[in-house]
Amino acid sequence: MIALAGLATSHPYTDARTLAAQSALAVWEPDAGRLARFRAEHPDAEVFDDLTALLDAKPDGVVLTVPTPQVAPALAAILDRDLPCFVNKPAAATAEQLAALDPVVSRAPHRVLSSSVLRFAPTFEEFRARHAADPAEILAVRATVRHSVRPWAEGLNPWQDDPSAGGGTLVTMGIHGVELLVALLGPEVAVAGAVSAIRRFPTLRSEDTGIIALGWAGGPIGTVEILGATDDEAYAVTAETADGTHSVTLTSGDDPETALGYRGTIAAFLGMVAGEPSPVRWTETRAVLSVLAAARAMTR
Repeated sequence: MIALAGLATSHPYTDARTLAAQSALAVWEPDAGRLARFRAEHPDAEVFDDLTALLDAKPDGVVLTVPTPQVAPALAAILDRDLPCFVNKPAAATAEQLAALDPVVSRAPHRVLSSSVLRFAPTFEEFRARHAADPAEILAVRATVRHSVRPWAEGLNPWQDDPSAGGGTLVTMGIHGVELLVALLGPEVAVAGAVSAIRRFPTLRSEDTGIIALGWAGGPIGTVEILGATDDEAYAVTAETADGTHSVTLTSGDDPETALGYRGTIAAFLGMVAGEPSPVRWTETRAVLSVLAAARAMTR
């Protein structure tokens, strides 16, 4: 049995569709509307009143999706049971949240997977295999994230749009680009600068457009462009080398759950349920979260 602890974003509904084909499901979610939507899709899932009761049911693994400020204590309860956990992104949105998360993960980093699903997109994995083998050949990199934040402008999940809680657009959408570049070039990365703006949705608390400038120790420079003031969804990575430009673009295609890495992420998590360590080292995940927290602080 796989437990879904929280349904705070859209991701766990997609996760559950993939998981339901391979495992019985159990769920805890305090919001009645979200829980009703889940039960309509998965009427056979067992429902629990709180996280403790869900964990007392002895699941084989947990998909954790709670508002970002609640991640550290919830993950601590899960690791107390020595369970593998997939933490839907971002696991931390501020330096304070990351500081609270560090000692929790340090107890069992091999049990924790937290990542943008795009890391597991087949097209990106092929691109990474071609270009990560010799990063010295890469002069500069760029990631472009196009994902509308109109739902936040219309009032959905206000905690995600709050820079001090969910991190806002710069963090929650920016993680996709930062994740891809860290997966490509490694975790020895620092923020050189960040800027954000509201170009289209004036009701936002955070921003709908942003840029993060990055540098790798002894390596290339990079930028992440975050375009929430858009009507389409696409993610691109470009690597500049002496012999030319190499790019990959990820879109939903005919099978978005495969093309955007959802299925690959769940496969990686189920590998952990079967006894394997997390396929993404905490050093990489922490680098991604640290970059985003630093960029967030620069734009406040």
